[in-house]
Amino acid sequence: MSANEYIVNGLADIERAASWILKKSAGYSLIAFYGELGAGKTTLIQEICRQEGVEKQATSPTFALVNEYVSKDNRVIFHFDFYRLEDPEEVFDIGFEEYISSGNRCLMEWPDKIEPFLPEETLRLYIDVLSKISRIIRIEYPA
Repeated sequence: MSANEYIVNGLADIERAASWILKKSAGYSLIAFYGELGAGKTTLIQEICRQEGVEKQATSPTFALVNEYVSKDNRVIFHFDFYRLEDPEEVFDIGFEEYISSGNRCLMEWPDKIEPFLPEETLRLYIDVLSKISRIIRIEYPA
């Protein structure tokens, strides 16, 4: 296992995994979460938001495409879910360019749906299912 990989062994390990991601993603505002349905993308994002000081529970913005959360210290976090996009160009209808250029943290689920529009500076996080309770998280830094 490399320094850019983390094995999650059950829900009890989510807190440590999110902490690891926050350390590894320091300095990156755009984070794309890749993984099959049920891999744990939303669960991980919920814990990241909690650790970032967001008081309300983060929920998947499957129908709205984007949710906005504000931390206790007034930092804004945008949470995107592109699962239901029919056409990648739809991201421009919600003002995607403004969100990603805002400097605020943008956590994106199903980024493969809009891959051509992801900026070069996007940090990519891959969640692979190892078993019913275990996952491996791999971080790929921009070139």
